[in-house]
This record gives sequence, structure tokens and C-alpha cells, in this order.
Amino acid sequence: MVDWSFPKKILLALFAIVLLGAYPLVKYGSSDVVHASIIGVILATANVLFGYATIEYSFDKSATTFLKFVLGGMGLRLLVLGLMIALFIEGFHVHVGGLVWSMGICYVVFLVLEILFLQRKVSIKQQQ
Repeated sequence: MVDWSFPKKILLALFAIVLLGAYPLVKYGSSDVVHASIIGVILATANVLFGYATIEYSFDKSATTFLKFVLGGMGLRLLVLGLMIALFIEGFHVHVGGLVWSMGICYVVFLVLEILFLQRKVSIKQQQ
């Protein structure tokens, strides 16, 4: 059974980040910075949702399968993120600061939520 609590927390965190960042971004940032920030938020959100999917898929499998999917998925996600950042910066000339800062802030917040989610799943599994 799929645990939908994590995507709900991601959406809530995303909403909070947008609420806190929208005013200063629109007021003080150029349109290039706003567009780059939106791209960064989308990349970080897609990254964490793929991580959630790998955890949900592999959690009830063997420890070896779980580690292959989660750790291998982490490596693959980082590689894809790096390639996407390079593509947007070099190929589409997206504002570097807006892209990196927005993605970095979202990435850290989402990573904390992902670790807490995984720890909660493990503790529930151990109690069973």
C-alpha cells in the first residue's frame, strides 16, 4: 500500500517555500531570476518525488534490492540533476544564481523530509 503522507508533506513544504520566496523574488528579482528559480524548484521537486517512488517500490523488498534501488537511485538522480543543471545553464543560458539557490533550498528541505519519512517507515516496519 502506498503511503501518501510524504507527497502531501512535499506539497505543503513547496507551498511554504513559494509563499516565503514569492514576494522578495518578484519584487527584487528580474524575470530571468524568477524563471530560473521556478526551474530550480521544479527540478528539486521532481528529484524528491523520484526518490519517494524508489523508496515506496523497494521498501518491502530484500535489503539488497532496497539498497540497490535507493543508493543507485540516489546516484542516478544526482547525475541527472547535474546534467539538467548543465543543460539549463549552458544550453538555455538560465540565470545561475536563481537556479542554484532555489534548487538548493528546496533540495535541503526535501532531503530532510525524505530522511524523516524513511526513518518513520523503518521504525514502523521494526515494530511489526
